[in-house]
Amino acid sequence: MRRSLVVVLALACGLTVANLYYSQPLLDLIADAFGVSQGAATIVVTLTQIGYALGLLFLLPLGDLAENRKLTTRLLAGTATALLLAAVSPAYSLFLVVSVLVGVTSVVAQILVPLAAHLAPEDQRGALVGKVMGGLLLGILLARTVSSFVADLFGWRAIYFISAALMVGLAVVLRRMIPVRQPSHTAGYGSLLRTVWDLVRTEPTLRRRALCQGLLFGAFSAFWTAIAYELIGEHGFGQAQIAIFALVGAGGATAAPLAGKLADRGYGVPASGGALLLAALMAGLAAVGHGSIVVLAVAGFLLDFAVQAHQVMSQHEIYALRADARARINTVFMTTVFTCGALSSAATGLLHHRYGWTGACVLAAGVSLAGLAVWAFGPSLHAKVALRPEGPPSLRR
Repeated sequence: MRRSLVVVLALACGLTVANLYYSQPLLDLIADAFGVSQGAATIVVTLTQIGYALGLLFLLPLGDLAENRKLTTRLLAGTATALLLAAVSPAYSLFLVVSVLVGVTSVVAQILVPLAAHLAPEDQRGALVGKVMGGLLLGILLARTVSSFVADLFGWRAIYFISAALMVGLAVVLRRMIPVRQPSHTAGYGSLLRTVWDLVRTEPTLRRRALCQGLLFGAFSAFWTAIAYELIGEHGFGQAQIAIFALVGAGGATAAPLAGKLADRGYGVPASGGALLLAALMAGLAAVGHGSIVVLAVAGFLLDFAVQAHQVMSQHEIYALRADARARINTVFMTTVFTCGALSSAATGLLHHRYGWTGACVLAAGVSLAGLAVWAFGPSLHAKVALRPEGPPSLRR
């Protein structure tokens, strides 16, 4: 892969996935704008993640069926349209519906990551996928900072207009730079979806990796869904200060290249256990040290570092399961991850309303420990995974 293509893929992943997170630090502003409670505003995050999970389940498998460049540019056009509708929504009910559509169409990032794995040499796959994932993770982590700054300067709706324009620009650039790739699967969309369930049924490593990452992402969602309320209520932060605080999470993206190299060298399994344990410890630290901005910043940075490192190591392992079904493997993995994230966001809204910041942190610690238990008691996860270029007939159709 040319370096310029790696950079463009990383940038595209970051800009598209950021659409899922722009709303997190703006929930207080959104609640005021539409005249709803903070708990009701939290539903925006939940519905966006539910939409993303639906897109992962029903659109991402098309990466193994449709020509990848055409699929990517068409989805970006859909994302731009949904963002424009969000920017001009006059009613909260319409804004919620459009938030689902933003999530559904933002799956472009997860089409590009398996594409990077296809294009990368086998002995460099972990490192190159890690670089592309680094861009995706920076998009996740910087989205909160960017949206807070933009809201402080131009109002909360401005970020949706800006992102819509970026999606159109990305569509043009990717159409020129992505090589044409027509997948080998030819049996149709219905057959494609059936083979997704075949993967769930026949690949225990995929199930365990997906569940572990889903639980870890639940911790990530709990922390970052509730942190704006904590910073405003406990520390008197404004939007500009929240934006600066959110920058600490961006450092977590440094985990991606490091995790990719560790996975290439065979250390992915033990390092994954360490990431799960680190996340649980940081959630506990955030609960007991919430009175200190420094403690919250350290906890947020290391929690994000753990989540991103675990994801890269997980994807390195699962992409080796079926070389001809990486988009469908990513469908199982990421659908599980964002379903868990959506459930965690919904639970965070309820727990924060009743127990405050402590409730959100207990949730984050609990799901991290649950992931550690799945990792510790999943013996097949520890088996060495060999590259199998062709799966069973049901997956090769």
